[in-house]
Amino acid sequence: MSKLLINGNWVDGESTQVLKDKYKEEEYGQMAVASISQVTEAVDGVIQGFEDSHLSPYERYQILMQAARLTKDRIHILSELMKNEAGFTMPDAENEVRRCVQTLELSAEAAKHLNGELIPMEVASGMKNRIGYTLRMPRGIICAITPFNSPLNTVAHKVGPALAGGNAVILKPSEVTPLTSVEFFKILIDAGLPPSLLALVNGPGETIGRQLLLDQRIAYYAFTGSTRVGLEIQRAAGLRGLQLELGSIASTIVCHDADIDMAIPKIINAGFRKAGQVCTSVQKLLVDRSISASFIPKLIAATKLIKVGDPSDPETIIGPMISHEHTLRAMSFVREALESGAQLLTGGTVVGNVMEPTILINVKDTMRVYCEEIFAPVISILEFDHIDEAVMRANDSPFGLAVGLFTSNLSTAFQTSKRLRFGGIHINEASSARADVMPFGGVKNSGFGREGPAYATREMTEERLITIAY
Repeated sequence: MSKLLINGNWVDGESTQVLKDKYKEEEYGQMAVASISQVTEAVDGVIQGFEDSHLSPYERYQILMQAARLTKDRIHILSELMKNEAGFTMPDAENEVRRCVQTLELSAEAAKHLNGELIPMEVASGMKNRIGYTLRMPRGIICAITPFNSPLNTVAHKVGPALAGGNAVILKPSEVTPLTSVEFFKILIDAGLPPSLLALVNGPGETIGRQLLLDQRIAYYAFTGSTRVGLEIQRAAGLRGLQLELGSIASTIVCHDADIDMAIPKIINAGFRKAGQVCTSVQKLLVDRSISASFIPKLIAATKLIKVGDPSDPETIIGPMISHEHTLRAMSFVREALESGAQLLTGGTVVGNVMEPTILINVKDTMRVYCEEIFAPVISILEFDHIDEAVMRANDSPFGLAVGLFTSNLSTAFQTSKRLRFGGIHINEASSARADVMPFGGVKNSGFGREGPAYATREMTEERLITIAY
């Protein structure tokens, strides 16, 4: 059974919740659920831990690098947990661990390179014999609230930079994937981090999350999840710091001059990995009509080769979705589209919590598969005659997290990238292309702030100006 981390100690919760694996739906563990008073006690503990901490940037670097090594050593433990908790196939789970290792390494480097700048005071009138510089100082207590679809690396993207900047952290992971966070915090402590700088509380957002928002001692919130919850956090946070990575309807554009053989594997991976439960998964696939007759059959043929089912099978590419409820929701989107005139090219069936990779065409902009985030292995193909139409359809969304564009024309790439209103525009990559070193975040209703350890570490610190007259 998982426990809570409060005041540097692993303790029982007020109650427990049974955890079931996502494929066979058999019990594999239990989650300790925190009480409201335990949440307050957890905040008390990290505040005291922060006040007592005197870790230097180099010591933080050493701890995070050791945590990266331990994470790599425990790849099998972590992968098995994520297979049960999130329904990850083994390739997806192992990739999540490898990315976490890199995120921790990048966070360690951010700790070493976090610095202010020299201000040229004497270039201003009347500032002779005066110097100025800035320092980056920790904000204090960082609260991380994380989702089920990346139960290790998204946690690392919030916790690693927070620690690199000298902060203490309280984490509320998704209540359906809590055990991966427990193992991750054990790794940080085994790496030498004082346990008093960490707190972990489990439970539903409606109670535990709201209590964390009410506690004015928390200086900064880092959240990945729905736009609806993000708006609640923004209202409650007030003038406190925020990093919000929210909803998305990701598009990928395939131009007439694209390298189809390069594009199709990337699109399939981006649309269907983790059962399509990725905020940058390809949902709208915009294809130039002049190549659709050759492109679409190749895409369908490649999709039909994908093995779906038991995530324990190393050859499985698509495992189960996170719950039966989520699976039924996705299927309702597909059924509604078909009833309204869309055409099913492949997929469209469900066994248990496993949904076949599904491709639709003749989709209208009033259908939910077009205008709402589906978060499932479903791609809707939209044909276009001119790049202006593709840009319009990609931008035709309240969200703006990521977009892909396949073209062999540099002019098209540069000009179109300026017109696409997304936080990330990826040329000759699909919308979910990501390296953990890069700044990652959205615009519009996809939120604000940036993940990426170097960027997040700066956001999780305060800039202070010091001037000296002599």
